[in-house]
Amino acid sequence: MTLQRTRMATALSLVALLTLAPVAAQQVPKVSAPYEMFTLPNGLTVILHEDHSVPMVTVNVWYHAGSAREKFGRTGFAHLFEHILFEGSKNVKEGDFDNFLEAAGGTNNGSTTTDRTNYYESVPSNALDLALFLESDRMGFLLDVVTPQLVNGQRDVVKNERRQSYENAPYGMSNVRLTELMYPKTHPYYWPVIGYMEDLTAATHEDVKEFFTKYYAPGNASIVIAGDINPADAKKKVEHWFADIKAGPRPAPIEAPPVELTSVIKETMTDNVQLSRLILAWHSPAQFTPGDAELDVLANVLTGGKNSRLYKRLVYDLQLVQSIQAFQSSAALGSRFQIVATARPSDEPPDQVLAKITTIIDEEIEKLKAAPPAAREVQRALNGIESNFLNSMQQSGDKADVMNAYFFATGNPDYFAEDLARYLALQPNDIQAATRRWLPLDRRLELSVHPKGK
Repeated sequence: MTLQRTRMATALSLVALLTLAPVAAQQVPKVSAPYEMFTLPNGLTVILHEDHSVPMVTVNVWYHAGSAREKFGRTGFAHLFEHILFEGSKNVKEGDFDNFLEAAGGTNNGSTTTDRTNYYESVPSNALDLALFLESDRMGFLLDVVTPQLVNGQRDVVKNERRQSYENAPYGMSNVRLTELMYPKTHPYYWPVIGYMEDLTAATHEDVKEFFTKYYAPGNASIVIAGDINPADAKKKVEHWFADIKAGPRPAPIEAPPVELTSVIKETMTDNVQLSRLILAWHSPAQFTPGDAELDVLANVLTGGKNSRLYKRLVYDLQLVQSIQAFQSSAALGSRFQIVATARPSDEPPDQVLAKITTIIDEEIEKLKAAPPAAREVQRALNGIESNFLNSMQQSGDKADVMNAYFFATGNPDYFAEDLARYLALQPNDIQAATRRWLPLDRRLELSVHPKGK
């Protein structure tokens, strides 16, 4: 299992794709995913979406508990559970979760972020009962089989994943260090989603049981069933498989005060890499709040394609960087806008090379503060986003995950039209205003990664 195991775009990654800024008001395409929604007596929210385009159905479960629900000194639990939930439950022996689904012609996966953990099964529509049985059994009866030996085994798996994906991956530890520099230790986004090695080592069997009991209750979960279903029949199946699960607690909302940088934070790291890398990061508005969509558009203007401003100058014209990417990393408690540039090989000292790259990036940011992006830049972004957005609605598996994400963020599973509308309403001067507001050159993180020995 990997930290991001899911094949489908989550709402957070969908937002990152939605980078458009029309120069004139445009009609929002009629995009919608009609649904029925109800809540079981135990608190489980159920969302049904009927789509008979192919004889498949996806069961998508979100537990509204990611790494932000952990506490300093006991990190990594949310991701650890992503692993544990695939190891069997009271009525499903170890290994049978995958075996049953593969025998039925289905697939499954899951992923963990700061804000949630999700699991899904995509199966032929005649195997809906199987998917619901598997999800209900681990929601209601996982602790029956969670032993200290099981926890120790999956703890070791997660530790190896951390070594592979962070400690021994090129630039991997820069992702850990970035959040540590951007947030205070008291903030739930300070630690990495995968957790700290010492916390994984110290976690006890009782710690794990406590986390599951607190956050894996029906009242802290939502399930989307999308695809070739009869809603009335699907409702009966859900009631049959989930109604006997105890309600459990309903966690209070996370309280996290806004975070801001008051100066430039500079740090240099070394790594087993061949090329130096520059990471610039700013605090930015939370997902779906004013400024979030504007910064998605800004990212596209800066690095979205070979004709974008930073790509053209730094990759083509000056040939200073091998790759460059800007993105708005949207999240529920606040986001980050980042620019990541990997330098080309050079005979100059790495710090001098990154200083030149920083100067060019700052020049382009200041240009956008002085004048809005051109009409052609905006239209290019619009064309891309409409295509990406509509493609995301073609398969029930993708829609199921996005609908769960919309419900989690807005309470409305069919938020497709509203999401697209917030981009189509933008004007170039909105992008200019967002650049001025959110990208001050004197309040940001400047993290440099250099090859060891250089």
